[in-house]
Parts: sequence; C-alpha cells; structure tokens
Amino acid sequence: MRRLIENRFGLLALVLVALGALYGVAFVSRPAPAAQARPQAFRAPVESVTAVCPAPSGSRVSVVTPADPERAQTPGSATLSAIRTPEEKAGGKDDMIDRPGLLWQREIAAGGGPLVVDATGSMAAGLESAQTARETSGTQRGLAGVRCVEPGAESWFVGPGPAAAEMTLYLANPDAAPANVSFMVYSGEGPVLSDRGNGVVVKPGQHRVIRLRDLAPSPLIMALQVSTRSGRVAAAVKAVLGEGRGVDWLPVAAAPATRVVVPGIPGTAGQRELYVATPGERDTVVRIRAVLEDGSYALKNKETIEVPAGSAASLDLSTGIGGQPAALVLESDVPIVAGLKITGTGARQDVAFTAGAASVDLGSVVADGRAEGKQTSWLVLSAPFSAAAVEVRLVPSKGEAPAPVEVKLPAARTKELRLAPPKGSKGGFSVVVRPMPGSGPVYGGRVLDEGAKDGQMVTAQPLAMARIWALVPPTADMPGAVLP
Repeated sequence: MRRLIENRFGLLALVLVALGALYGVAFVSRPAPAAQARPQAFRAPVESVTAVCPAPSGSRVSVVTPADPERAQTPGSATLSAIRTPEEKAGGKDDMIDRPGLLWQREIAAGGGPLVVDATGSMAAGLESAQTARETSGTQRGLAGVRCVEPGAESWFVGPGPAAAEMTLYLANPDAAPANVSFMVYSGEGPVLSDRGNGVVVKPGQHRVIRLRDLAPSPLIMALQVSTRSGRVAAAVKAVLGEGRGVDWLPVAAAPATRVVVPGIPGTAGQRELYVATPGERDTVVRIRAVLEDGSYALKNKETIEVPAGSAASLDLSTGIGGQPAALVLESDVPIVAGLKITGTGARQDVAFTAGAASVDLGSVVADGRAEGKQTSWLVLSAPFSAAAVEVRLVPSKGEAPAPVEVKLPAARTKELRLAPPKGSKGGFSVVVRPMPGSGPVYGGRVLDEGAKDGQMVTAQPLAMARIWALVPPTADMPGAVLP
C-alpha cells in the first residue's frame, strides 16, 4: 500500500476511484427531477363579437344570444346599427339587446346599407344573427337567407358563375383599419381572375357592392376566394338566377382541405348539383360518399369527380340523393373546396345553397327559424364518422320555450327533424344545437321552405360552430421578448 501511495500513478488511481464512489452515491441518492408541465392552451369565454348583415333591406333580421346557466353572467349588450365611419359613430339611433335568451327580430324597411351587430360581455358568447328575405314575384322571387358574417382575412364561396347567374359580392369593413381586399376566381376552364393586379381598398365604416360579371364574365361555375393583404372584411355573395329560376345567398365555404363535409341537404325532391374546386397546382380525383338515413355509401356511377388543377367542376347528384336528407363526404389527395345547389320543385323554381362546413363541436345556433303559414323549418343532422347525440332547443320570440329534445345519430347516418314551436308561442324562433358529452362529430344545416301555388320556395344555412369559447395559446416568460 505504501508503495502504491508513493507511486504518483497509483495515487492518481486512488483519487479517481474515490471520486467515482462519491459520484455513484450522489447519483443514487439524488431526488428525482420535478416534471416540467408543458403549458397548454386554455378556453376563455368570447367577450366580443362583431358581425355584418350584408344587405338587410326588405329582410327580417334576427339576433339571439342563448342563455347558458352554466356560464357566469357578466354585464354586456348587443347593439345593432347601420355601418358608419369612425367619424359618424357618435350619432344615429341604435337598437340594443341586453339580455341573453331573448330573440330579437325586426322587419327592415327597404333602402339602407349593411347592419353591424356589436356584442360584448354576456351577450357575446354564442351570439348569432341572420337576415332572411321573402319575395313572391320578379327576379328576386323566393326565400333568400344568410348568416350575418364576421369580418376576417379570407372567405371562400362556391356556386354558379357570373355567366349562369347575376352574382353580386358585398363587402363591408366595420373595423377601424382599412382593408386591402383581393380576389381569385377559379372556373371550369381554370383561373380566370388572379389576385395580382386586382382588388379594392375598403375604408373603415365603408361598404362596397361588386358585380362579379364585371370582374370575370365567362365562368358558368366558380370558386371565389376573397382575401385581405391587410385589415379584415366581411364578405357575402348573392346569386340571382333569373325570373322563375330562384335566388339565394352562397354560404361561406370551409377553407380548402383534403376532406370536406357538405351538410344540411334536405329530403325534398328537386335537382342537387355539386360544385368542387381545386385551388392548387395538381389535378385530383375527388371521392364522393353520401351519408343518408339508411347508411353511408358511394353513389352508383357517381363515386368520383375529376377536377383539374386551379379549376372548378360540377356534378348532378339528383338521382343519387334527390328526395333524401343527406350530407356528402368528399375526400381528395389535394385540398378542395365544395358547395351544393338545392333546387325546389314547381313551375317557378327557387334555389338554396349549402357548402363545406366544420363539425359543431362547441354547439351551434341558428338565429332564424320559422313555422308561419306554409313555412316550415327543418334541421338536417349527420354523423358521418361515429355515433353522436345532440340536444336541440328552441328559443321562441314570444311565449315559453319548449323542453329540449335529445337526438341520437347512429354512425354514418343522417336525420331530418321538423322544427315547430309549442302551441301558444307566436312568431319566429331560434335553434340551439349542443353535442352531448362523448358525442362524435356532428354536421348539419337548417332548411326553411314554403309551399306556394307556383312552386316551392327554399333557403338553407349550414350549421356553424357557435362562438362561445376561444382557445387562448399558452404564454411563458421569455427575456427575448423584451431584450434586443
């Protein structure tokens, strides 16, 4: 041992052995490191909503915020006013709603521009608004309804082109910053209008009405992309097919995706025409599956539709889904947008439109439902992928609300419900749809029709996800956020 110690190499070995022993004891006896929880996004109630009713002249405007006993009530109100510039906002007479659970409805006189619905506090979460017009003669004959739209950076519309109908684009800017808006049109022959070199600036409080025929006169079918380089804009498109051929608004379609669900197709007779567009640079073959009352399957001889890159295509599905409540599931290898035209029966026709939509995971609210005279409201619900269950509740404008109804949807099935308020309640009503705990994805639409001697009148609205909660992204302290 003495020799080992006197040998400098032996001493070094002893030191290393001692250090190794100490390190081993420390490693074995050290406490386990505390697990670092990853920050998660959290749900926060929506506290402010702005929506624009694009052309309410001669229409009924409906506004509602469903009451929710599970949500803490905070002071708030919803104000309805004509769109104004920042300098004009100090004047003018506005309508105000300050109580959730109250359906506000007004017949708007002819003349005037868009209406802006601004809601805050307890009136914001779940607020919905819509405009519906009814005409019995002329080129505007029919029912024409649209959900009042929130301003955004991008909107898609799919339907007939300016060569087949009088297509009008309505733009409104309720914000305090100008919106630099550009357009892109895809037709059956490919892109006919580029977002380069065209566009308009919509100033704060300004609204514009644009005839799409002036921008792209040739398309028989089209997909229209409205986007902003800066600011936000509320966009809506109205289609007038001509005397005795129908009128309605195109709903905003879901953004391009490789799987698109087109819901809310009613079980009435008449033509059903599918529109599909591929905005990208690759051709695609879109696979079509119908979700009906008795199951889900591909339609015979209409299992697919070919869509060239940067273009739109259409397919008549009348013999496949005509007379049956349905939803369509479209799948493609590249992103697509889709919509569908619903044509009523009779000597004088009316049309309605539905489009690709998201599932209503947070529930959905339809502001305008009716059961007056010969008018009937229907709710078309689909569970394309797995079994689902929802609660359907009506909020009448007058009288007591009926008890909610639970609707169970087997997987890959569609159900159609006739909506009727209880006896004693008069006027219109709104519809609240809420998925039950554990429910699979639910898609749907509300259809309003009216039997007339010269032909059925019809309008449709896909269900949109309710604006109740917003996912707030996680935050963390970072010196780099303030240090150069």
